[in-house]
Amino acid sequence: MPIDSLDPESAHEAMQGDDSCHFLDVRTCEEYNEGHPAHAINVPWAVIDSDSGQMAPNPAFTSTVKKLFPEDTRLYLSCQAGMRSLKACMDLEVAGFTSLVNIDGGYGGRRDPTGQVVTKGWVESELPVANTKSTYEG
Repeated sequence: MPIDSLDPESAHEAMQGDDSCHFLDVRTCEEYNEGHPAHAINVPWAVIDSDSGQMAPNPAFTSTVKKLFPEDTRLYLSCQAGMRSLKACMDLEVAGFTSLVNIDGGYGGRRDPTGQVVTKGWVESELPVANTKSTYEG
């Protein structure tokens, strides 16, 4: 089953009034804490490795999401630009989740190599944001 993809504005509109869906921000806790889409739950797909300082897949990602939601829950996933969230959708699809939407453009927008915006992000689309701290405990 293909993974749906929507720009931030379309995703926001689709989520309005649908209490059965949930919004996952898969960025790191540090990124999430700097600002995130309102009502998003933080479950990082990747974490910063304490030894190397580099991003590494979060080994608890899938199991954490499975603890939070049944596999048939409609989940909208977002990251900074849309690539990590797409990878997170793929991992969740393999794990049995059946209703996934990647938010292309993510929180900060997708840019081309020159820095020009290709797809507006959540912030550039002037959608609701929040500054609460992540409660993720992996």
